[in-house]
Amino acid sequence: MESGIQGFYKDKTVLVTGATGFLGKVIIEKLLRATDVKRIYILVRCKRGRTIGERILAWQKEPLFAGLLQSRPKAFERVLAVAGDCLHPSLDMSESDRGTLTAEVQIVIHGAATVRFNEQLHVALAINTRATRLLVQLAKQMVKLEAFVHVSTAFSNCVIDRIEEKFYPEHLSCSSAKVLEMSELLSAELMDNMTPALLGAYPNTYTYTKALAEDVILREAGDLPISIFRPAVIVASHKEPVCGWIDNLYGPIAIIYGVARGVLRVVNLDMNTCSSLVPVDYCANVALASLWQTSKKRGEKMAVPDIYTLAPAEQNPLTKRNFVDYALSFRSQYPLTQMIWYPLLHCISSSWLFHLAAFFFHTLPGHAFDLALRLAGRKPRLVDVYRKIHTNMDMLKPFMNTTWHFDTKNTDRLRELMSAEERRVFFFDMAGLEWRDYFQHALLGMRLYLGKDPPTTESIAQGQRLFKRLKLLHHALQAALCCVAGLVLWALLKTLVFAI
Repeated sequence: MESGIQGFYKDKTVLVTGATGFLGKVIIEKLLRATDVKRIYILVRCKRGRTIGERILAWQKEPLFAGLLQSRPKAFERVLAVAGDCLHPSLDMSESDRGTLTAEVQIVIHGAATVRFNEQLHVALAINTRATRLLVQLAKQMVKLEAFVHVSTAFSNCVIDRIEEKFYPEHLSCSSAKVLEMSELLSAELMDNMTPALLGAYPNTYTYTKALAEDVILREAGDLPISIFRPAVIVASHKEPVCGWIDNLYGPIAIIYGVARGVLRVVNLDMNTCSSLVPVDYCANVALASLWQTSKKRGEKMAVPDIYTLAPAEQNPLTKRNFVDYALSFRSQYPLTQMIWYPLLHCISSSWLFHLAAFFFHTLPGHAFDLALRLAGRKPRLVDVYRKIHTNMDMLKPFMNTTWHFDTKNTDRLRELMSAEERRVFFFDMAGLEWRDYFQHALLGMRLYLGKDPPTTESIAQGQRLFKRLKLLHHALQAALCCVAGLVLWALLKTLVFAI
């Protein structure tokens, strides 16, 4: 019998929820490229008028899968879609599909979630908490189950700043069972009205419902071979399958992109706190490695499921100051071709001062920009963009100005159990991550995958020409404003002198 991680996955049947999400796609790609899995079932729903088949076809055309399809053209023949919806009270699966999964699936990766911080509570509960319970119940019927991993978040217990790899049910106002029972008895509107009382110290419905999902596993998993994976803030890939890959404006990358476009100029940020960022390819590797280890405990009576946390290593931290410096250090080397102003960023830790600065750096220029658009016969848009930015800033405030300390002993131990070759193939050593090198790849990826600027010499030269023009205009505007301020001050002084 083969041993090791790749041997564990050989000829296995896997079920993945959240497969069309950011992390889910990277997990699928890694399974198809680095292992010989027999089959991957993915739970997919129709979305935005597109059928399941159309979603999967569009999915395969993404740059993420280009290398895989070049080396293994028939790789996606091993991927089969199962119609289902985590928002539905019974996952909206047919009895036939349910029977197939319970008879064949050996490994479950449950990553489906709504990650919106301002999601209505009844929706977040359905997707993040109730669906987790339904997947656990389904897993108990799987006759061949060897391992199950639930993808949580390192911030599921963000009400404290030192978080160990253990459960914290004491921070919940009610148990998961009671909250889910209430959601079944009460209307969606009434549940949403109870949000402040239920959340308690939790800053948003996302972290709260992910904490409830962990409580579901603690109380209901029983003797399932199950573990929990807690990644910190997931950002662009470091090296796999391509450098800097990202498919949407996620968290800190959204900030960098806003700065690169010349839109975002001021943020409410404490520069002395630390950022908790982890590359998406590292997260996929931890999830896959943790399943291998979890399977070894099959048949054992575990007191509680193991928890694996991935976060920056204590010996290799990333401060917010480093984050901003790295984000700005490459702005002249890889500028976007669609900038509206010179990229700059002012970081202000004071909340009231931030709002004052945002008025002058965002709101006033936004109105001026929109006026120019109206005069040109175009639709105004920048004021609405800034309104959304400021709303998001308010939601992110607890995470922008706090440092969390995460215990990663289980994850470190997991890495030690892997062979040297496995540590290379399934790399996730945060202590060895060179942050400056990472940000260089991430910014190039942001330029390519979000900005849609090709990585050609001509495109970069075009961006650099625009960068120089905008920089000149920026300094010219600064000089003009200084002159106006000087004239106003001079006029005031003259008035005072004559008055005396």
